[in-house]
Amino acid sequence: MDKKKSLSLHVPEPAVRPGDTPDFSNVTIPKAGSVRRPPVDVAPEEVRDLAFSIIRVLNRQGEAVGPWSDLLSPDELRTGLRHIMTLRAFDARMMIAHRQGKTSFYMQNLGEEAIACAFQKALSPGDMNFPTYRQTGLLIASDYPLVDMMNQIFSNERDPLKGRQLPVMYSSRSHGFFSISGNLATQFVQAVGWAMASAIKNDTKIAAAWIGDGSTAESDFHAGLVFASTYKAPVVLNIVNNQWAISTFQGIARGGGGTFAARGHGFGIPSLRVDGNDYLAVRAVAKWAIDRARANLGPTLIEYVTYRAGAHSTSDDPTAYRPKAESDSWPLGDPVIRLKTHLITIGEWSKERHKQAEAEIADTVVAAQKEAEKHGTLHTGGHPSVRNMFEGVYAEMPPHLRRQRQQAGY
Repeated sequence: MDKKKSLSLHVPEPAVRPGDTPDFSNVTIPKAGSVRRPPVDVAPEEVRDLAFSIIRVLNRQGEAVGPWSDLLSPDELRTGLRHIMTLRAFDARMMIAHRQGKTSFYMQNLGEEAIACAFQKALSPGDMNFPTYRQTGLLIASDYPLVDMMNQIFSNERDPLKGRQLPVMYSSRSHGFFSISGNLATQFVQAVGWAMASAIKNDTKIAAAWIGDGSTAESDFHAGLVFASTYKAPVVLNIVNNQWAISTFQGIARGGGGTFAARGHGFGIPSLRVDGNDYLAVRAVAKWAIDRARANLGPTLIEYVTYRAGAHSTSDDPTAYRPKAESDSWPLGDPVIRLKTHLITIGEWSKERHKQAEAEIADTVVAAQKEAEKHGTLHTGGHPSVRNMFEGVYAEMPPHLRRQRQQAGY
């Protein structure tokens, strides 16, 4: 009998490691404006190619070109720029607050600000997002109070969640922001279920789900796609591909599928890839998918191609697993700079106005922080009452919880 060859296991490896020269030569970047825009009611099988390209609007000169350039008004563009600038300034202040011991944990959105901020502006009141911890822009773009966000981060006496959640895991029904779950990919099944319920009630509201590239390896991701495709749920399924999970590169979760968007093909779901650092492209693609859901045409899967410029969280050191200068080499640039350049190009902004806006936004964020700190931080000032852990779980508190609350002195 012939001796059989020993089996071996394939473990994907990133192209570069710490100390190597950053290399994004494997990322094919199509020319801005070159990707076609199909009608909203297109059949899924007719847009299979869009899962393998990248929809882009802004070219290197800051011009909006091609069929996806929806020609937002100057006011809409300026509002969008202020939103992503506010998110970046907010992150910077909270990172400092963490280093000062004012909060136990923080996660920033550096490099990804355009995605959530642009998407939110395409939604309507009453629609519901099921976000992860890196979609703070949804709240910023819906004018959720910065002070309330900081109160929750500091876990102080004005924490709207009363100390029941980790910092940055916000929740606001009135702003269409479902409570964040630290468990991965739960957002897909929850959003699909919510969207199905909306359809069963003959409502007009849609849902949007958010996960990262690493979470596509979870079973909930696939379960969500099954139900979304089977029942044609009015939902937009968003994958933010920022190249890295907490310490593993996207190839671990992607496998041999080529792109994350292509995974929608097996479920008959129209799937697109978009330049996540292009505010105009994100806004246009979001509107396309939202219009499709609102027209009862079913789900859309969107992969946002971007890069996590910062650490995964304050508990992470990215220099341990990727080149230190890798973010500077990312070929799709900085979302703030790109939108700023576009506004200057069309004569609706200037370097001077940008500096003024930076100062105004910084003042606003600092003022919000001072107000929040009046009500306490992690180690100083007021904190939520211990009583809160016993309340808000049952409509009527059961006897055993009542006894435990009394034993705790509340």
